[in-house]
Amino acid sequence: MRTAFTGTGVALVTPFGPDLSPDLEALRQLVRYATEGGVDYLVVLGTTAEVVTLNQAEKALILQTVADENEGRLPLVAGIGGNNTLAVAREMEQAPLDAYQAILSVSPYYNRPTQEGIYQHFRFLASRAPLPLILYNVPARTGSNMLPDTVARLARDCESIIGVKEACGDMGQVSQLLDAIPESFLVISGDDFTAVPTILEGGVGVISVLGQALPATFSSMINHALDGHRQEALTLSEAVRPLIELIFTEGNPAGIKALLHLQGIGDPYVRLPLVPASENLLQALEASIKCFDGQRV
Repeated sequence: MRTAFTGTGVALVTPFGPDLSPDLEALRQLVRYATEGGVDYLVVLGTTAEVVTLNQAEKALILQTVADENEGRLPLVAGIGGNNTLAVAREMEQAPLDAYQAILSVSPYYNRPTQEGIYQHFRFLASRAPLPLILYNVPARTGSNMLPDTVARLARDCESIIGVKEACGDMGQVSQLLDAIPESFLVISGDDFTAVPTILEGGVGVISVLGQALPATFSSMINHALDGHRQEALTLSEAVRPLIELIFTEGNPAGIKALLHLQGIGDPYVRLPLVPASENLLQALEASIKCFDGQRV
């Protein structure tokens, strides 16, 4: 059964102008492009949005800009996470979330808590969050892996925790997770590479980076997987694989911002310590995107 967070979600970038302030017009353009391309929901202020470089005023402005442009068309998810549990809870309570349907919250990074620490962190947030929570497991960034038993325990104990964005990159762990969770709990791929395999194993979709640049193709791929059209989904997955590899070659979101820029959406600027995509990567992206000319802006 499909829910608001089934299918293709996209983790929106935060476009910046030459002075590195948020480019709100480019952000509005991106919202329109992804929506018209057929994605199912939008994720704002995730890792791809360079959220750790944004101040609170900028975060509030971006949340409001996306909400205003969306006008209720698609479900919206706000990324609010961190490694200071009390500070994350306060931010959840204070953020302008009237137009949002859920919060995506990353497992605590840097501190490297135990599984019990991760459990207690999210249990506390679940007691304070004004919206349903989607957990986010991304060990490559956080330095710790939220294990299937911990996710399943949270799913059972906290009614307001409705799903997990799983970006462990290990399909064996994804299979264990799917076996451990309650039937209604959502498992969403957090990795473009594992989107189709996760759905074919029983997941409900993806929160994608590439999907905002190729919304029609990516949404078609995910819908084929959800509908059980295995070969069609796998064929499209192979077609987009070169672009997925390219956009992560020099880090996220430098690659996807460069690709969007080639499509006429925003500039390729990122904030330090990230740097823009190299000329070699731009050329490779330009050559690769020609296979998808129908999705240029």
